[in-house]
This record gives sequence, structure tokens and C-alpha cells, in this order.
Amino acid sequence: MAMTTRGSVASFFLRLGRQVWVRAAIFTLIGVALALTARFVGPFIPFDVSIELGQNSVGSLLEIIATAMLTVSTFSVTAMVTAFSSATTTATPRSTPLLIADPTSQNAVSTFIGAFTYSMVGIVALSTGYYTEQGRTILFVGTLIVIAIVVVTLLRWISHLSTFGRMADVIDRVETAAGVALEDHARMPTLGARPARPLPAGAASVHAEQVGYVTHVDVGGLQRLATAHDLEIHVRATPGRIADARTPLASVRGKVDDTVASTIRRCFRIERHRTFEQDPRFGVIALTEIGSRALSPATNDPGTAIEVIAALQRVFTRTLQAAEPIDVRYDRVFVEAPELSDLLADAFRPLARDGARDVEVQIRLQKCLVSLAATAPRHTDDLRDASRAALDRSLLALDRPDAKLLKSTTRGLWADIRPR
Repeated sequence: MAMTTRGSVASFFLRLGRQVWVRAAIFTLIGVALALTARFVGPFIPFDVSIELGQNSVGSLLEIIATAMLTVSTFSVTAMVTAFSSATTTATPRSTPLLIADPTSQNAVSTFIGAFTYSMVGIVALSTGYYTEQGRTILFVGTLIVIAIVVVTLLRWISHLSTFGRMADVIDRVETAAGVALEDHARMPTLGARPARPLPAGAASVHAEQVGYVTHVDVGGLQRLATAHDLEIHVRATPGRIADARTPLASVRGKVDDTVASTIRRCFRIERHRTFEQDPRFGVIALTEIGSRALSPATNDPGTAIEVIAALQRVFTRTLQAAEPIDVRYDRVFVEAPELSDLLADAFRPLARDGARDVEVQIRLQKCLVSLAATAPRHTDDLRDASRAALDRSLLALDRPDAKLLKSTTRGLWADIRPR
């Protein structure tokens, strides 16, 4: 039904635009169009354009571009795959989609492929006598423009490769994705719907037809459906949860026939893997995974874990300082919002567990929690609980001198934070 597809269509095109092949295909079509339209541009120019040198050398230039761009494109793809593999091995596999969606690398590869296509089409067209006298000259000018674009893109790409896929770059990307998701969550904790409440008696459950993670919920579509059929829809599988026989997509008060159930299912996007889009917990989990891997005995890199804690502090600071939630937009839909305590557990429990024997990491973690409590006093209780849980883990694992240092430091940090 059309009423349920507006938000889904916008989300579909947004996700489609992040795919490497889409941008490469667009640049390829542009290259073909540029090469073929040179013949038709000539008659529209009010004066005769003729460059003797260009007419004689344009074929050679196109051959050079074709050879060079094939090599550069292969090198660029190899560099991208190497960066993806490095991020998966040293950071977290959850960061790979963020690297794949990097616009600079996508533009570079797409430009090189587009230039290669342009040169190949130009060579074929020249060999068949496709161009007129003036068209060959215009092709020469277009070739010079393509060369300039390729040179600028290549310089930017070389500069970008110096940081692309490195640990700091991966942390920054995951931090940005987590921050966007958490700030959206702070503004719309229930996705614009009403807060969850106990299910009404006799509510009908709508289950997914496949098992997978819910990555997007079209709440607007559910609202339009509920209004049209006088329903009350309680979303049970929020983004990040897995839909299966135990967890229905939604529970509905009102008459639910096959058409309504099918429309409800189309309002939920179900995939094999979680995404950052509407899932505030996933970004936090991905960021924490980087720190946990750095604290493993095989890696033993507490410095990276401390950088992750700093990133988490920035993410939660922006989130806790976000504007008050917007008013309810969809009064016939009910959604359960993730609790701050759950987000804090996702963020700091793995670091407290895996870094329990590293006093420097634990001191930095305690400083982070105290800073967040000072930033958002109304959440002091949740942050103090997270601090106590982390401290208890560490006191069991640390040597006596380190345990004494951590305990005294934590006590001193919280001394200036008044109870709520």
C-alpha cells in the first residue's frame, strides 16, 4: 500500500546512494555520455572550432588515459579492500560498512572508472569515424578536462590513503555514527511514537515471515495504517532486536486481517545484520568492541582503549546535552525506548571486564563517568551505578596497590558530585 512506503522509499534511496557500485555506475554513464555527445555539440557552436594538434593527438591521449585508469582503478580497489581487511582485523568488523560508504574513496574509484569508460568509448568512436571535424576538436577539449579532473582526484585520493582505515580513522567514523544515532535517539527516544505501555488484553501479534534483525521501523506508515483502520499498534521488535517466533513485530488492538498484517510487516525492514540507522545501541557496541579487542592479551593496547573511552565520553556528552525530546507525532503507535542504563552497560561493561587488570584504563573510565555525571546531573544515579559495577570488577582483579589507588581515585572523583 502507498501509505506505508513513503519513509521506506526515502530510506531505500539513502542506503542505495552509499553503495560503491551505484556511484561507479553513475560516473560510467556520465563518461559514456560525454564521449558520445561531442559529435552533437559542434553544430550548436556559433563559430568554427578547429585545433589541428588536438585532432591528431586526441586518439593517443585517450589510449594513455585508458591504460592508466585501468591500472589506477585496480590499485584503488586493492587499497580499499586492504583498508577494510585491516579495520576488520584490528578494530571491529562492524566498522566495515562505514568504510565502504566513505564518499572520498567512492568518488576516487568512480572517477577513475568513468575516465576509463570515457576513453574507451572515445577510442571506439574515433575508429569508426563517428565524429565530425568539429566533434573531434570538442572531444580533445573534453579529454583535457577529464585529465584535469583525474589529476585532482588522484591527489586527493593519495592524501586520503594516508589515514583511510587506520585505527584513529576507524574510531572517528564509528564515533560519528554512534553519535548521530544517539542524538537522534535523544530527540526521538520512541521514534516519534507514544511511550510503551502494558499490552491491551486480546491484542493480536504480527510476526515476521523471516528471522532477522529489525533495522528500520516506518512509524509514520504504522500511524497511517492505524488511523485508516482504527487500530492501536504496539511495536515489539524495535531496531536492533531480532524478530523471530518468540518476539513479534507488533501487537495490535483492533481487527487484523491478512491485508493489515502484511502492511504492518512492510513497515519493518528485516536484515541479517544490524545497522547504525535507527539503532542507538549498535553504535555504542561497535565502539566498545574496538576497546575490548585492544585490551585482549594478544593485542595488549591500553592506549587504544583509553581513546575509545574518550570517544564514548564525547558521544554521551552530546547525547545527554541534546534538546528535550520532541512531542509525540504518532499517537496510535507505541514504542519502547532503550534505557540509559542499558546504553551505559553496552558502553562500559565490556571495557570494565576486559580491562579489569589495567588500572590506567579503569581510572580513565571512572573519570569519564564522573564527567558525564557532572554534565547531566539528572542521570547521576545511572552513572554512579555504572561506576560501582566497574570498580567492583577491578577490585577483584587488581593487585593490592593498584586496587587501593583506583579505589581512592574513584572516591575522590565522586566526592564533588552530589547525589541526585
